[in-house]
Amino acid sequence: MKIFINLFKNELKRIFKNDVVMAIFFGAPLAYGLLFGYVYKKAKVTDIPVVVIDEDAGILSDKIIQALDDTEGLKVVKVLPDANTLDDLMKSKAYAAVIKIPKDFEKNILQKNYPAINVDLDMSNILIANFASKNIQLVLQTLKAGIEIEALNKKGMPKNIAQKQFESFKTNYHKLYNPTSNYEYFMLPGLLGAILQQVIFLALALVFARDFEDGYFAELLKVSKNPLYLISLKALPFILLTLINWAVLAAFLSFFQIDLKLFNLPMLVLAGLLSLSAMLIGMLFSVLIPNQLKATEFLMVISTPAFILSGFTWPVMAMPGWIQQLSQWIPLTPFLSAAKKIAFYGGNLQHILPEIKQLSLITLIAFILLVISLKIKIYRQSKKTLHHV
Repeated sequence: MKIFINLFKNELKRIFKNDVVMAIFFGAPLAYGLLFGYVYKKAKVTDIPVVVIDEDAGILSDKIIQALDDTEGLKVVKVLPDANTLDDLMKSKAYAAVIKIPKDFEKNILQKNYPAINVDLDMSNILIANFASKNIQLVLQTLKAGIEIEALNKKGMPKNIAQKQFESFKTNYHKLYNPTSNYEYFMLPGLLGAILQQVIFLALALVFARDFEDGYFAELLKVSKNPLYLISLKALPFILLTLINWAVLAAFLSFFQIDLKLFNLPMLVLAGLLSLSAMLIGMLFSVLIPNQLKATEFLMVISTPAFILSGFTWPVMAMPGWIQQLSQWIPLTPFLSAAKKIAFYGGNLQHILPEIKQLSLITLIAFILLVISLKIKIYRQSKKTLHHV
């Protein structure tokens, strides 16, 4: 035990002397946490720039323009009499939508000719286009209903009856779990989980690879050739350091006032399994690829697409079957699936049992492969040492 403690202290010294590990393990969560927190701080997409081409220039078109501009999600930045200069404007400014009110629009409404307002959406950014489309539809449908009710009212029909005749039924929407559509609530917890997985991957990819490069692995084998002993020695410092990182990320959630149910037992179990599985995978690559640079490069191949494959922003059900299967073997996928159940739905351990089983399976397989790989390395290093003797 005394030897283990001395080796443990030495491991800590080697970690803190490694600038790359320090930058990855502590610098990345701090920098990315702050960066992403401020990116999504606004929480909603507002003041999306739109252009109105008003060929009618009437009282009704003025009402439409004013209603569009009064909507929180939109901002009418230009009103043009025609589309002659629109192409150049779109190329230089990239407006989210162009709303065209045709000539004689108000006159055709009065004559029941059913004129059309044309909306051209810039689909180069689908997210912004969807927000713009939703807000434009809301404004135009509201105005359309008002015009119909007013027309019936002018024909002598009482306003309350006209309203009922136009609206044959009502649709009530209830927004659950994130009623304010807060984008920060949606994105930040997932991004922080992705950051921590990547940080653990990259930091642990260096532990054994560095030992192989500088010859320290041979020194460790003089103390013990038991792979479990070596795994424990390497993992323990990072378990303690990972606890610090989780605490930092939790502080970010408080700092940015993310009021989600994340500080509870189910989340603790989930965070522990994510950390352990990521550590074992990192160490596995560190043993299989005894070069610090190559080990980190290979792990980047896994960690870079992990957030996309996790189904957090694009549903897994919409991915090809083989990608769906592949994504389940990246620890972040079950972690984010379960974290959503806990944070938004208030789920307990029973609700996240499938994800716990999957994370446990990933952890177990990574552990078995790590032990086998380490045994082979120990055998080869021992054989090499005997040969030199």
